[in-house]
Amino acid sequence: MTRILLVYDSRAGLVQQLADAVGEGVRSIEGAALRTLRIGEADPAELLRCDALILGSPNWTGMTGELKVWLDQSGDLWESGELAGKPGGAFAAGWSPHGGLEATLQQLMHLLVGHGMIFVGLPWSERMRRSGSYYGATAAGAVTDDDREQARALGRRVARLAVRLEGAS
Repeated sequence: MTRILLVYDSRAGLVQQLADAVGEGVRSIEGAALRTLRIGEADPAELLRCDALILGSPNWTGMTGELKVWLDQSGDLWESGELAGKPGGAFAAGWSPHGGLEATLQQLMHLLVGHGMIFVGLPWSERMRRSGSYYGATAAGAVTDDDREQARALGRRVARLAVRLEGAS
């Protein structure tokens, strides 16, 4: 089974709702096994056991400090390149549609790409007029059905690529 690690921080429940939908998307892909951890439960050693990584954060003018500290603890893996070539994706939620959701996603993307991971975003769809970003799934305010579908699509895309890459190796 291809191991997909989903790590997220959630303070007001918005990111938790997106994480649940991302997980549904991952589980819908044959051959993908999901491990979901809130940031307080996650150990950076989990990164060594995953074939793909999906990160989620509330928008606090960027990712939360706790998630940043956790990712900083993975610095040795930057040097060793153990995450290089693995798929990675991101999602974020906040209370304002113009409060920096894409900036939060770009911070997460920067860290994934810094590890040499293959960043997986979302392609254009009509739904993107209401929800989501090229950089990943989003929710601004109460999580809508469109937000959940974008999150499921992200989970499916990351899992599908991870399963393909595992099958090719």
